Amino acid sequence: MRPLRIGLSARLMHKPPAELGFRNKTLLYLEQSIAHWIMSHGALAMTVPTLSYDAGVERRRISVREYAQVLDALVLQGGSDVNPSIYGQEPLRPEWTGDIVRDRYEIELIEGFMMAGKPVLGICRGAQLINASFGGTLIQDIPTLRPLARAHVDPVLYDELAHRIRFEPGSRLASTYADYENPLVNSIHHQAVDRLGADLVVEARSEEDGIVEAIRATGSLYVAGVQWHPEFHWRRTDRLDPEPLMNAFLRAVRERAGTE
Repeated sequence: MRPLRIGLSARLMHKPPAELGFRNKTLLYLEQSIAHWIMSHGALAMTVPTLSYDAGVERRRISVREYAQVLDALVLQGGSDVNPSIYGQEPLRPEWTGDIVRDRYEIELIEGFMMAGKPVLGICRGAQLINASFGGTLIQDIPTLRPLARAHVDPVLYDELAHRIRFEPGSRLASTYADYENPLVNSIHHQAVDRLGADLVVEARSEEDGIVEAIRATGSLYVAGVQWHPEFHWRRTDRLDPEPLMNAFLRAVRERAGTE
């Protein structure tokens, strides 16, 4: 039985620091723990490169959607803000414009994997982009637009900032985490799901303020997103165990790939 091949969308660094030695180049990268989390389950983690319109590889020669034909599933990493134009808004502040190049690339990936009937899991930004790609909108800045909400990001504490969530009754996550009540998750985001996209349901919310923490698509295809970073919970006992989430995702991948 071959290992499952899980595609990871790349983070983009358009202007690397000079000390890295890549002057005027764009870097595609991933954070180590997300790859290791996938690999610890015996699956292969493979970064999917983006194609820009000025890239060395012509788009008419190959499409990122073709990766959906050879990979078994897609995981969307966290990272920069989603550009508000993706969901029909203007940025309220210049620093919230995000990365439109990455947005378009990842939406193309989402559409490609869904058309191929293959599972998609979004993490943090990935969950937000799934919502936007389904026609939903985002809260551009929680402190500005939801001033009564708790702090969801702290630049000093980073992934040590945490809060409790509650699973929606009858949701798939509630079933996956049947033995957990109001678990603790990390919080590293200033944006969040606002208006829910079509054919999506809320799976979890922040216990204190109701901010959306997890979503999934209705229907038989596994498309889901979580606002926290489960890969940062790996091997920690003081946070929600990430293993049931990955096990459920990979079980859906195996069923689709016909390896179970």
